[in-house]
Amino acid sequence: MSLVIIRQQLETALATLTPAIDTVFDNGPVYVPVVGQPYQRVNLLFARPDNPTMGDNFYRENGFLQITLCWPVGAGAAGLDARAQMIRTAFPQGRSFTTGKVTTVIAATMEKMPGQVADAHFESAVRIPFFSNVLP
Repeated sequence: MSLVIIRQQLETALATLTPAIDTVFDNGPVYVPVVGQPYQRVNLLFARPDNPTMGDNFYRENGFLQITLCWPVGAGAAGLDARAQMIRTAFPQGRSFTTGKVTTVIAATMEKMPGQVADAHFESAVRIPFFSNVLP
Protein backbone atom coordinates (compact mmCIF):
# COMPACT_ATOMS: atom_id res chain seq x y z
CA MET A 1 0.00 0.00 0.00
CA SER A 2 2.95 2.35 0.56
CA LEU A 3 3.61 2.67 -3.19
CA VAL A 4 0.05 3.89 -3.73
CA ILE A 5 0.31 6.38 -0.86
CA ILE A 6 3.65 7.77 -2.07
CA ARG A 7 2.25 8.29 -5.56
CA GLN A 8 -0.82 10.06 -4.14
CA GLN A 9 1.31 12.34 -1.94
CA LEU A 10 3.60 13.48 -4.74
CA GLU A 11 1.01 13.72 -7.52
CA THR A 12 -1.38 15.66 -5.27
CA ALA A 13 1.35 18.18 -4.42
CA LEU A 14 2.17 18.59 -8.13
CA ALA A 15 -1.50 19.14 -8.98
CA THR A 16 -1.63 22.22 -6.72
CA LEU A 17 0.72 24.22 -8.96
CA THR A 18 -0.84 27.15 -10.79
CA PRO A 19 -1.22 27.83 -13.56
CA ALA A 20 -2.16 24.23 -14.28
CA ILE A 21 -1.08 22.64 -17.54
CA ASP A 22 -2.19 19.38 -19.12
CA THR A 23 -0.63 16.52 -17.19
CA VAL A 24 -0.13 12.92 -18.27
CA PHE A 25 0.28 10.47 -15.38
CA ASP A 26 1.67 6.92 -15.49
CA ASN A 27 -0.78 4.67 -17.34
CA GLY A 28 -3.41 7.44 -17.41
CA PRO A 29 -5.82 8.14 -20.24
CA VAL A 30 -4.33 8.42 -23.71
CA TYR A 31 -3.21 11.98 -24.29
CA VAL A 32 -2.80 13.54 -27.70
CA PRO A 33 -0.47 16.55 -27.46
CA VAL A 34 -1.84 19.79 -28.83
CA VAL A 35 0.54 21.61 -31.18
CA GLY A 36 1.50 24.94 -29.64
CA GLN A 37 0.39 24.01 -26.11
CA PRO A 38 2.73 22.92 -23.27
CA TYR A 39 2.08 19.84 -21.19
CA GLN A 40 3.91 17.63 -18.70
CA ARG A 41 4.38 13.88 -18.31
CA VAL A 42 4.77 12.49 -14.80
CA ASN A 43 6.59 9.27 -13.93
CA LEU A 44 7.31 7.87 -10.50
CA LEU A 45 10.63 6.04 -10.58
CA PHE A 46 11.25 3.75 -7.63
CA ALA A 47 14.74 2.56 -6.72
CA ARG A 48 15.85 -0.20 -4.38
CA PRO A 49 14.32 0.14 -0.90
CA ASP A 50 16.54 0.34 2.16
CA ASN A 51 16.18 -1.71 5.31
CA PRO A 52 17.97 0.51 7.84
CA THR A 53 16.92 -1.57 10.86
CA MET A 54 16.61 -5.28 11.53
CA GLY A 55 13.49 -7.17 12.48
CA ASP A 56 10.89 -4.44 12.94
CA ASN A 57 9.42 -4.25 9.39
CA PHE A 58 10.49 -0.62 8.98
CA TYR A 59 11.81 0.14 5.50
CA ARG A 60 12.57 3.13 3.31
CA GLU A 61 11.42 3.56 -0.28
CA ASN A 62 13.73 5.59 -2.51
CA GLY A 63 13.09 7.13 -5.88
CA PHE A 64 12.50 10.10 -8.13
CA LEU A 65 9.43 12.00 -9.18
CA GLN A 66 10.27 12.75 -12.81
CA ILE A 67 8.30 15.40 -14.68
CA THR A 68 9.02 15.79 -18.37
CA LEU A 69 8.14 19.32 -19.42
CA CYS A 70 7.04 19.50 -23.05
CA TRP A 71 7.06 22.97 -24.59
CA PRO A 72 6.19 24.05 -28.14
CA VAL A 73 9.17 24.02 -30.47
CA GLY A 74 10.29 27.54 -31.27
CA ALA A 75 8.71 29.09 -28.14
CA GLY A 76 12.07 29.61 -26.46
CA ALA A 77 13.25 28.22 -23.14
CA ALA A 78 11.83 30.85 -20.78
CA GLY A 79 8.41 29.22 -20.27
CA LEU A 80 9.85 25.77 -19.69
CA ASP A 81 12.51 27.12 -17.34
CA ALA A 82 9.88 29.11 -15.40
CA ARG A 83 7.80 25.94 -14.96
CA ALA A 84 10.91 24.02 -13.82
CA GLN A 85 11.64 26.75 -11.27
CA MET A 86 8.02 26.62 -10.07
CA ILE A 87 8.37 22.87 -9.51
CA ARG A 88 11.71 23.35 -7.73
CA THR A 89 10.12 25.93 -5.42
CA ALA A 90 7.14 23.65 -4.69
CA PHE A 91 9.38 20.68 -3.82
CA PRO A 92 12.28 22.09 -1.77
CA GLN A 93 14.75 19.79 -0.07
CA GLY A 94 13.27 18.71 3.26
CA ARG A 95 9.59 19.19 2.39
CA SER A 96 7.64 16.25 3.76
CA PHE A 97 4.26 14.63 3.29
CA THR A 98 2.75 12.28 5.88
CA THR A 99 -0.17 9.94 5.34
CA GLY A 100 -0.76 7.40 8.07
CA LYS A 101 2.52 5.55 8.64
CA VAL A 102 4.19 6.78 5.43
CA THR A 103 6.30 9.94 5.47
CA THR A 104 7.80 11.05 2.17
CA VAL A 105 10.66 13.55 2.25
CA ILE A 106 12.21 15.48 -0.64
CA ALA A 107 15.81 14.31 -0.35
CA ALA A 108 17.63 16.96 -2.40
CA THR A 109 17.13 19.92 -4.72
CA MET A 110 15.44 19.08 -8.03
CA GLU A 111 17.72 18.64 -11.03
CA LYS A 112 16.90 19.65 -14.60
CA MET A 113 18.00 17.33 -17.38
CA PRO A 114 19.12 18.37 -20.90
CA GLY A 115 16.39 18.95 -23.44
CA GLN A 116 15.59 17.48 -26.82
CA VAL A 117 13.07 17.98 -29.59
CA ALA A 118 10.40 15.27 -29.89
CA ASP A 119 7.66 15.80 -32.47
CA ALA A 120 6.30 19.35 -32.07
CA HIS A 121 7.63 19.81 -28.54
CA PHE A 122 10.92 20.53 -26.83
CA GLU A 123 11.21 18.22 -23.82
CA SER A 124 13.28 18.51 -20.66
CA ALA A 125 12.84 16.30 -17.61
CA VAL A 126 13.17 17.46 -14.04
CA ARG A 127 13.87 14.94 -11.28
CA ILE A 128 12.93 15.29 -7.65
CA PRO A 129 14.70 12.74 -5.41
CA PHE A 130 12.69 11.46 -2.46
CA PHE A 131 12.72 8.85 0.25
CA SER A 132 9.75 7.52 2.17
CA ASN A 133 9.90 6.07 5.66
CA VAL A 134 7.35 3.30 5.94
CA LEU A 135 6.55 2.30 9.52
CA PRO A 136 4.95 -1.05 10.42
